[in-house]
Amino acid sequence: MAYDGYPQDEYMDPEDEWDREQLLDPAWEKQQKKTFTAWCNSHLRKAGTQIENIEEDFRNGLKLMLLLEVISGEQLPKPDRGKMRFHKIANVNKALDFIATKGVKLVSIGAEEIVDGNVKMTLGMIWTIILRFAIQDITVEELTAKEGLLLWCQRKTAPYKNVNVQNFHLSFKDGLAFCALIHRHRPDLIDYHKLTKDNPIENLNTAFDVAEKHLDIPRMLDAEDMVNSAKPDERSVMTYVSAYYHAFSGAQQAETAANRICKVLKVNQENERLMEEYERLASDLLAWIRKTTPWLENRTTDNTLPGTQRKLDEFRDYRRKHKPPKLEDKARLENSFNTLQTRLRLSNRPAYLPTEGKMVSDIANAWKGLETAEKGFEEWLLSELQRLERLDHLAQKFRHRCEIHEDWAEGKEEMLQSQDFKRCRLNDVKAMKKKHEAFESDLAAHQDRVEQIAAIAQELNALQYHDILAVNTRCSRICDQWDRLGTLTSSRRAALDEAETILEKIDSLHLEFAKRAAPFNNWLDGAKEDLLDMFIVHTTEEIQELFEAHEQFKSTLPEADKEYNSIMRLSQEVLRLSSSIGINNPENPYTTVNPQDIASKWSDVRQLVPQRDSTLSGEMAKQQRNERLRREFAQKANVVGPWIENQLDAVASITIQMKGSLEDQLNKLHQYEKSVQQYKPHMDDLETINQEVQEAMIFENRYTHYTMETLRVGWEQLLTAIARNINEVENQILTRDSKGISEDQMNEFRLSFNHFDKNRSRRLEPKEFKACLVSLGYNIRDDRQGDADFQRIMSIVDPNHSGYVTFECFLDFMTRETADTDTAEQVMQSFKILAGDKPFITAQILRQELPPDQAEYCIQRMAPYTGRDAVPGALDYMSFSTALYGESDLGHYPFNHTYVGKSGKKRGDLSVGTNINLYPVKKGCFI
Repeated sequence: MAYDGYPQDEYMDPEDEWDREQLLDPAWEKQQKKTFTAWCNSHLRKAGTQIENIEEDFRNGLKLMLLLEVISGEQLPKPDRGKMRFHKIANVNKALDFIATKGVKLVSIGAEEIVDGNVKMTLGMIWTIILRFAIQDITVEELTAKEGLLLWCQRKTAPYKNVNVQNFHLSFKDGLAFCALIHRHRPDLIDYHKLTKDNPIENLNTAFDVAEKHLDIPRMLDAEDMVNSAKPDERSVMTYVSAYYHAFSGAQQAETAANRICKVLKVNQENERLMEEYERLASDLLAWIRKTTPWLENRTTDNTLPGTQRKLDEFRDYRRKHKPPKLEDKARLENSFNTLQTRLRLSNRPAYLPTEGKMVSDIANAWKGLETAEKGFEEWLLSELQRLERLDHLAQKFRHRCEIHEDWAEGKEEMLQSQDFKRCRLNDVKAMKKKHEAFESDLAAHQDRVEQIAAIAQELNALQYHDILAVNTRCSRICDQWDRLGTLTSSRRAALDEAETILEKIDSLHLEFAKRAAPFNNWLDGAKEDLLDMFIVHTTEEIQELFEAHEQFKSTLPEADKEYNSIMRLSQEVLRLSSSIGINNPENPYTTVNPQDIASKWSDVRQLVPQRDSTLSGEMAKQQRNERLRREFAQKANVVGPWIENQLDAVASITIQMKGSLEDQLNKLHQYEKSVQQYKPHMDDLETINQEVQEAMIFENRYTHYTMETLRVGWEQLLTAIARNINEVENQILTRDSKGISEDQMNEFRLSFNHFDKNRSRRLEPKEFKACLVSLGYNIRDDRQGDADFQRIMSIVDPNHSGYVTFECFLDFMTRETADTDTAEQVMQSFKILAGDKPFITAQILRQELPPDQAEYCIQRMAPYTGRDAVPGALDYMSFSTALYGESDLGHYPFNHTYVGKSGKKRGDLSVGTNINLYPVKKGCFI
């Protein structure tokens, strides 16, 4: 027996029905609401509408009847348009009667439960509709709808790894079954092989997104709900899977027809391919044979062993690379011919007759001629190679001996002609003499090799070697080079002896130079560093110390000049000796200091001395000028700074002490504003002096603790404080006059606000604001309801959620109950009187009852009325009335507080359910 709200019918087996505990499971109910809502919207969107809350949107029966009309394609009786309960029950009964006419028995589902928003009954009714219109028509091998749908899923997902569909809950929980169904019918949409069982949420979302985007199947399930549920809702899954079945069932018949056509065409295409392949292979093979045969019949060479060897390599390459593929083509051509004839015979087609000259026998005869020419070509090549190898052996011997001698002689002439000893030190020259003696011994040993090369060249001339010209040229070049090497060896020996004598004298001069140049060079480096040393001073005393140190250094310069001249004379003597034998000035092995460096550094020191004098004098003048600027700025700043601080304290005390009326406070603030503007020239004078201080790069001043930045900030704070206080007082006057608040009330509000504004920030934190309300008599309970009431108050006084309450918003809130203002509801009621109690009004009535300019103002801004009882030109005065007060609808603000004034009289008792009209007071603050 089916449970209340879920009918037992022929679509489901009795054992598949749920028990009471399952039906009351909140998780299953949540899943069903999501799935059934999405299923309904997939059909309702065809009529241009949708539902948001399944138990609420079907209560009046209108969208329920529309849903049945869309999914059945039939017209239901005209619905009742009234809003009374009996109208809604009548519409729902019309829908239930229509379902009953389709052979569905509704168990314990009544119109009253649907109208009352019974979730369980509503879900049961929608499940009945889904069974009748979405699942009943699923027939697989005469099984019930559920069994047939399950069998369809099992067959479609059978080839897929990690998919085993046994039911409509746990089998679909990891998402792979949904992905497999999509991939089976549309493999282009999902790469199934990249999916894993370990990512169920990703798998489910992939299937739901692809189905929604490409298959027009709405997203009826939620991935997180499926994974987090111990057992997903079976009916929700069945509803979603049935959409897959209907989406893919239409493609089966077209696939079968296409396969049949493809099978017939494939046989014919394969026969044509074999014919074309035979013709192509036959043409290519015959063309290759005709091209290759003349090459094999050619018996000419270049009479050289390499040339003949290349021809043999080409022949071997032909045998290894070119012929085997053609032999395979010949075999494939014969096999293709035989296969084609067999296929044609089996399909009752006439035998294939190749083009003239391309018969199998024609190709066999051409191949036989090719092999005959190939055999003769190979025998001729081998005999020619044997003859040329004997002559080439002697030529290789000649070249080998020439290469050995040329490798030995390479660079020898350049070495003997080199003047490298003129750039070497004494020890290097001595080593060169030893090396030269070893070379002379090696030269004598190579005499026999040169004579052997000449004898082999003479023998090749006698045998008439084909490249004898190159042999003779090479032999002549070797003999001429041998004669030149003997002459150059004697010349280098004499030059090395002379260089050794001169370098011994230069070495002693280098040693003396090194002993004297090193300490002098260090003195020059230190002097140059001191003269170029950057300094940063801040007082005249510091620059005077630098003057005294510089004068002491200048007294050491005459003695340094004598040492410099002695060192330079040693360097000049070395240059004279070097030029006498034509060698470059040798490097001093005893020091890295050279005369050019000494001369350059000495010149730099002499030039830097007067420059240092000038730099120190300029810095002295600069420090004297900076001292004057410091004193001038401090004198002004020590007057302006205290004046600004006093003015800030005076302005702040006006609004805090609240002496006199608001007008008196405003007059005092204007007087301060005027006096500040008159004091502006003093700030301008300080800016001028500060500019000079900055240009002089002065960063500290011991005569004052004020800086221009702190003075600017103080000046800007003073101007801002005066302007802000003037604005606040003017707004308080405006609020007082417009709300009719007395001076005492205004002072009471200000005193309360200031009392809780501990840090004088002109705003209250939520805790301070709550304490202030309590101090004024508001009864805000210290429980959860009281916290909720206070949060609603905060949403009014702080609509931008800034986290604090300004005095303006506080004042607007406190004066709300004392003011008598029009509300959107009152304006709406006035329009209703003019319209004769109708929910709309016409332009004609507005022009009759209102002044012309105001009537046109309303006509231009009122939206057209779209109700069922609308007449041509009807205007919606309700939305217009609420828009006048900045809201799309009248606000209902339930909270409970009582405000008690100074006299103790209750001025307002706002209990739960009391309606407060929300209207804009000023930017950023709504009451």
